[in-house]
Amino acid sequence: MAEKSQAVATIEAVWRMEAARVVATLARYTGDLGLAEELAQDALVAALEQWPAEGVPARPGGWLTAVGKRRAVDYFRRAETLRRKVGELGRELEMDGQGYEIDLDALDSDAAIDDDLLRLVFTACHPVLSAEARVALTLRVLGGLSTPEIARAFLISESTAAQRIVRAKRTLADAGIVFEAPDGAERRRRLESVLEVVYLIFNEGYAATAGDDWLRPGLCEEALRLGRVLVGLMPDEPEVHALVALMEIQDSRRHARTDPDGEPVLLLDQDRAKWDWSQIERGLKALARADEAFAARADGDTRSGDRPTEPGAYHLQAALAACHARARNAEATDWRLIADLYDRLVQQTRSPVVELNRAVAVGMAEGPAAGLEVTDALVGLRAMQGYHLLPSVRGDLLVRLGRHTEARSEFERAAELTANTRERALLLARAAACDASAAESES
Repeated sequence: MAEKSQAVATIEAVWRMEAARVVATLARYTGDLGLAEELAQDALVAALEQWPAEGVPARPGGWLTAVGKRRAVDYFRRAETLRRKVGELGRELEMDGQGYEIDLDALDSDAAIDDDLLRLVFTACHPVLSAEARVALTLRVLGGLSTPEIARAFLISESTAAQRIVRAKRTLADAGIVFEAPDGAERRRRLESVLEVVYLIFNEGYAATAGDDWLRPGLCEEALRLGRVLVGLMPDEPEVHALVALMEIQDSRRHARTDPDGEPVLLLDQDRAKWDWSQIERGLKALARADEAFAARADGDTRSGDRPTEPGAYHLQAALAACHARARNAEATDWRLIADLYDRLVQQTRSPVVELNRAVAVGMAEGPAAGLEVTDALVGLRAMQGYHLLPSVRGDLLVRLGRHTEARSEFERAAELTANTRERALLLARAAACDASAAESES
């Protein structure tokens, strides 16, 4: 039983790493994103049935892809259509003794897989879909995120997230959308949603919404890889460079964000010697390239009357991350500049989550009472009702004001709302500390 459980855990880990590549490759061969995901799921079921008994193959991603291709052949045969595809796919299935292993080096180079993944992003972000559906579908098929994880990323219910994914795949199929990456002006128009998808994937790795691990480095690395692919394809887009800068700088803190037991360490408590300063340097260079691209865009668009007057949202967030990165210790942080940057970001996004981040900066720049005033305006918003960081931030501000009993209630509320085991433990520990502080005040 223990061996079987270990095998299932291994399969889940492999799936998280390989799902996007499998779906992307199958989508290229079939031309149907919805079908590709179904075939990939079929391959996952086959792995769950066979790997516990036979062991994990040497190339698990290739095994899953091969099974998916075989299922595609069966599908097209049953439908009695696309006989040419059947022949092409059948010839590519070079079986070994295990039955499904194929020579991926002969079939798909790394560059080809990169192209498949980019096509997958742009297809899932096609303008025929609503903005919410584009992001939800791409997180599902590219990021391999579960429906609950997607729901938490959007602050929506699980049923709503599931409906968006199902409807999105149906819409793509009904509209006959071709599996391809757009060119020229169409690529720029669809870029905003693509960047949003990449950053949401990164965030799920940076601070996992569920499970026992605070970090999922593989997702951060996947998002960074996709960002770098986008930079190669669109080197003149300032927001692409800015997103890469933002992710590089944030990911540079990875090794300082947990203690030896895997428990979260908050930003101001981190040992900055553990930050990856070479990665910070890469991030700052990417931010400089974003600045240059923005200046060039501003100069170049003057004649068209479409001159940008303010950097984009990722550009501002990268500048915020750079403020923290340039501070060699917590006391050197320029909180006034950070608060000002958040003011500008709130004006662009009108996001309550960004406003909550501004509350933290205001609390540091002007004092906890000022920060608490900002959070109070967010308490009644529907979108924030299930967002655990709102009571967490309020708890921190209340602690600084010496209102420990109220702070304990906020931390306990936050612990109830989070689905991440590590984060829940941290919040409960902070609640317990409030009890001790309150007792000291009364004695």
